Amino acid sequence: MKKDKRIDAYLQNAQPFAQPILKHLRMLIHKANPGVEETIKWGMPSFDYKGPYCSFASFKQHAVFGFWKSKLIEDPKGYLGERANQGGEAMGNMGRLTSLKDLPPDKVIIDFIKQAKKLNDDGVKLPAKAKKAKKDVVVPDELLKALKRDKKALQNFEAFSPSQKNEYAQWVAEAKTDITREKRILTALEWISEEKGRNWKYQR
Repeated sequence: MKKDKRIDAYLQNAQPFAQPILKHLRMLIHKANPGVEETIKWGMPSFDYKGPYCSFASFKQHAVFGFWKSKLIEDPKGYLGERANQGGEAMGNMGRLTSLKDLPPDKVIIDFIKQAKKLNDDGVKLPAKAKKAKKDVVVPDELLKALKRDKKALQNFEAFSPSQKNEYAQWVAEAKTDITREKRILTALEWISEEKGRNWKYQR
């Protein structure tokens, strides 16, 4: 077992309640995967194995432990996230740990550690986070009709970025009276025809 002296010091400085929890987890990690490498990341004890693997930490009133690829680990009894009501990719998958009794059975933890090892052995990566779909700019009907009557303004408006379009759309939509709305539409058409953004006056 290759130990990192920084983790030894971390455990010594941890709260008394947390020391037996973290020492036990450290022992299980090395038992289930002798090939792990100890290190410190983000100020917390971490264990690498062919990439990010697992980590734990101690706070004033609780400790946490979790796996980098927790979402890919088979967990039929919900010890990771669901049961703890606390998710996460890097740590904290088992909720607030205040004593050894809060930990799942050793065989369960060892199984998780071995599953995480296999994921890294097989080069399995976490799924990429889905990009948020860009919201279409909602142009008020009155402004849209006015633009369609002015080919040059419509052409320039369509060439604007979504943010530029949105600035004009919101400006017209926020008008509290019909008169104000009509004035803003006329002004918008004038500026758009000149390829000016809504806030062109404040731009250098």
